[in-house]
Amino acid sequence: MPDVRIASPQGRWILLTTVLGSSMAMLDSTVVNVALPRIGRDLHTNLAALQWTVNAYMLTLAGLILLGGSLGDHYGRRKVFVIGVVWFAAASLLCGLAPSSGVLIAARALQGVGGALLTPGSLALIQASFHPDDRGRAVGLWSGFGGIGAAVGPFLGGWLVDGPGWRWVFLLNVPLAVVCAPIALRHVPESSDGRSHGRFDVLGAFLAALALGLVTYALIEAHQGSLVVAVTALAGVAAAVAFVQVERRSPDPMMPPSIFASRQFTAVNLVTLCVYAAFGGFFFLTALQLQVAVGWTPLAAGTALLPTTALMLLFSARSGALADRIGPRIPLTAGPLLCAAGMLLMLRVGPGASYVRDVLPAVLVLGVGMVTLVAPLTSTVLGSVDTARAGLASGINNAAARAAGLIAVAALPLLAGMGPEAYRSATAFDDAFHRAMLICAGVLVAGSAVAFATVRPLPPDCRRPECRTHGSVTAPPLEGQRAAKLPTAERTPRTE
Repeated sequence: MPDVRIASPQGRWILLTTVLGSSMAMLDSTVVNVALPRIGRDLHTNLAALQWTVNAYMLTLAGLILLGGSLGDHYGRRKVFVIGVVWFAAASLLCGLAPSSGVLIAARALQGVGGALLTPGSLALIQASFHPDDRGRAVGLWSGFGGIGAAVGPFLGGWLVDGPGWRWVFLLNVPLAVVCAPIALRHVPESSDGRSHGRFDVLGAFLAALALGLVTYALIEAHQGSLVVAVTALAGVAAAVAFVQVERRSPDPMMPPSIFASRQFTAVNLVTLCVYAAFGGFFFLTALQLQVAVGWTPLAAGTALLPTTALMLLFSARSGALADRIGPRIPLTAGPLLCAAGMLLMLRVGPGASYVRDVLPAVLVLGVGMVTLVAPLTSTVLGSVDTARAGLASGINNAAARAAGLIAVAALPLLAGMGPEAYRSATAFDDAFHRAMLICAGVLVAGSAVAFATVRPLPPDCRRPECRTHGSVTAPPLEGQRAAKLPTAERTPRTE
């Protein structure tokens, strides 16, 4: 049984290194959007390259994150976590030094591989190291500090872009890794799952990433209307079908089809796809809209959305407690509708917009919707399956959220009619942004309808998250797989 106490020096070191590691990935997911217009101008590239700058990272992260958790369970969580930190830092250095958009996109894909190794490992290390009586509090502190990092990210990104330049958005990860990796090696105990047999669903992970990559390419390049794009789209669909067949026949699939026998789990993942597709498209395009159409600096654009994260940090735990009392159906129905209302309010944001009059009301309504939605969504995912599969369920839901954001960033500019040079014209981008917000609102309404029609009350003895504080609005937090495997006597109550 793990015996590290949170008040001990070792416990504080473990918290520090896991927070630093997860913050690297979280900061990167929030600061890059702010830097996109400046990256485009400096590297003389079009909108498609900016989409790939975001999606190359999300592609490898979404495709490999489940495999990354399994590797840690078998080979050692500390070892895989440190490899992920070093890998992520090396890829970040390459991003910061990239002489062209092609090199930057390739380096971003490498960053996603590192993120897939360190993201599940940071939480797994906490759950494998701390005494059961302290584990809930440790997870709460980890999530809280991570939320602060998410809140600081856009502000920090804007400051860096306005100051030393956009390359420091990536170079900042290097000193964080220099601190994080030695602390992990010195102070974090190694752990693994003795029941892990070393068989990994590498083929499944490859096919998942390949399908996402091919579909993403087809969506981003669809404006060309070429035969290559059509063939790529068909190949992406074929890879997705092959992935499903491999998962059905594999003795150890990373996404067992049997888990979708739970209708509620399937329904909640459909809600997740709708919600996080809208979120992914919103955060990608809004950072551009505030700079391209409204004319704000990167710093102003980066700080404009801070209220959403602040509301999440302050009230998500209370939202989770309320959902426990009234059931998940109402929050999962009302939350997307509130988010849709926030995105409709963004229709007022254009050239000459005022932050207090135009942007802040939309951001506040969107934040209230996120508070209403995100914590109950995580609880419902975990409560929809057997306790022994809760970690797997959360990992699948996390991957679904990231994949939804990936597809949205690829598809939304196409659906909204954004041309390759749209971000260079304030008028053209503003018109397309308004169409995109209407699409996002429609997707959220569809998610609300799915939740209303399918979500049912959870059984009183179902699995709950160890932490109810949410700071990240880009994807739900991973519930560590090890926690789901612990005997009932070793599990700790959730923290509020």
